[in-house]
Amino acid sequence: MENMDIEQSESLPASRKEHWDNVYKNKLPNEVSWYEEYPEVSLKLIKSTGVAPDGSIIDVGGGTSSVAETLLADGYQRITVLDISPSALEKSRQRLREQAHKVKWLEADITEVRLPEEYDLWHDRAVFHFLTDAGDRKRYVQVVKQSLKPGGHLIIATFAIDGPQKCSGLEVMRYSPEGLHNEFGGDFELLESFGIEHVTPAKGMQRFTFCCFRRTV
Repeated sequence: MENMDIEQSESLPASRKEHWDNVYKNKLPNEVSWYEEYPEVSLKLIKSTGVAPDGSIIDVGGGTSSVAETLLADGYQRITVLDISPSALEKSRQRLREQAHKVKWLEADITEVRLPEEYDLWHDRAVFHFLTDAGDRKRYVQVVKQSLKPGGHLIIATFAIDGPQKCSGLEVMRYSPEGLHNEFGGDFELLESFGIEHVTPAKGMQRFTFCCFRRTV
């Protein structure tokens, strides 16, 4: 599948795009605090939804994550990775080598984009907690509602209430399952939620809240 650079990528807020592109230009994938060698929790939740191998899955803020290649190895066929950083996407394409053409790569700011298709499953372990502006969060939710099929699943992980107050030099939002549900509203049924302790490459500990929702309308 071709790399699909959404037109809006040309008008991304420079500070946001440049910040994340500099992170991925200057650090190896296993040097960022959110690095996971194997995305065990995300994969378990994705499989628990029953999404079919030919279901359409988007990984928002996928960066250099191994979610896409793990899904490919497990037989999933329609995978999209969206990230604001072209450097992150290029590193992932290089890592996947001959498998890279099987993934759709979208360079875009999720708060500013209209996605080109509808999805059966939306996964985000990297973006939502960085949206400290209420307007950005509202636009994110609008994009989810425009792009996730009724009955589709939303898997989202954020820093927990007792998680970090900053990450990558930026202020972040922290959520309980109830607080996260409130952001997305009554169109989404909370199916499962739990907390995890993520050990960073520097051996620090970050508490995350994971939630799995189903879109009801």
